[in-house]
Amino acid sequence: MKIQATVITGFLGSGKTTIIRHLLAHVEGRRLALIINEFGDLGIDREMLLGGDGMTGGKKACGMPGCAEDDIVELANGCICCTVADDFLPTITALMDREAPPEHIIIETSGLALPKPLVKAFTWPEVRSCVTVDGVITVIDAAAVAAGRFANDPEAVARQRSADPMLDHDNPLEEVFGDQLTCADLVILNKADLLVADDLEKVQRNLAVDLRPGVKVITTREGQIEPRIILGLGAAAEDDLNARSSVHDSSEGHDHNDFESFTLALSPLNDVEELIFHLREATAAHDILRVKGFAEVADKTMRLAVQGVGTRLHHYFDRPWGDGESRDGALVVIGLRGLDREAIAKMVIGG
Repeated sequence: MKIQATVITGFLGSGKTTIIRHLLAHVEGRRLALIINEFGDLGIDREMLLGGDGMTGGKKACGMPGCAEDDIVELANGCICCTVADDFLPTITALMDREAPPEHIIIETSGLALPKPLVKAFTWPEVRSCVTVDGVITVIDAAAVAAGRFANDPEAVARQRSADPMLDHDNPLEEVFGDQLTCADLVILNKADLLVADDLEKVQRNLAVDLRPGVKVITTREGQIEPRIILGLGAAAEDDLNARSSVHDSSEGHDHNDFESFTLALSPLNDVEELIFHLREATAAHDILRVKGFAEVADKTMRLAVQGVGTRLHHYFDRPWGDGESRDGALVVIGLRGLDREAIAKMVIGG
């Protein structure tokens, strides 16, 4: 029997990592492996997955039977759809060659990944004989789409691409968004609780235009969805590539230099709300799209996790600090190229 693989795609901040954390906490011991395509200078997504989510009592999300720390593999060399041969295929091969291979592989793509080239990699003979794509899951930020970003506002979309020197496609985000929809076997409309019923229905109607026949849209809040809904779709997506249209099918390949990221060091905090206030001010004043990272809080034994999409910021204590673990805090700041790093640092930390 082939190992099943689920591809989870969607833009930065849509909730992919949150969904995976919830999945791990409720998968009931099924032997999983995770491949995550990290953005920025820190292994933040990997740490988010290992650290818990504030809903599991601070336990490691992967601290359960059948899921060890080395079952989370980070691919940090660039957008996964552009580094398939160099990074992804060797990783898949290494997982298959284990003495006890995983039963299911979860692949979290970067926000800019075109899913079809990744699915196509599963047609390679050395992979096809052992692994099948159980399904492509596209996660969407319901509030962002309702506000006209990504699909409905080309100017806003064009400003929200992410810097990655390895990218070989410069498709505007509305095209990437379209590719993620047309390749999907299931669409998760996350953060649905942020919309009133009429706006939510309008978003669902607009999405349906771009979906292949039979593809369902499911609404969620805070990424909470039962594993049985995501796993076991049986799509065999690698056998259905022609039905999954992509603007990249005829693309010549380009370069992507409109966006950048940098790491901001954080000293131990005395006031968490003060940090959040200054982050929100900096995000509003500069072209910051995304922040994520960790910090130490004075007199607290737990590590503070911070995530934000635009001015929507979320923070929680994810796990206890380990004995002897470095408590150096840091945030990855992602935004339009030309970010005024000095001004942002001054607003956030007074530097």
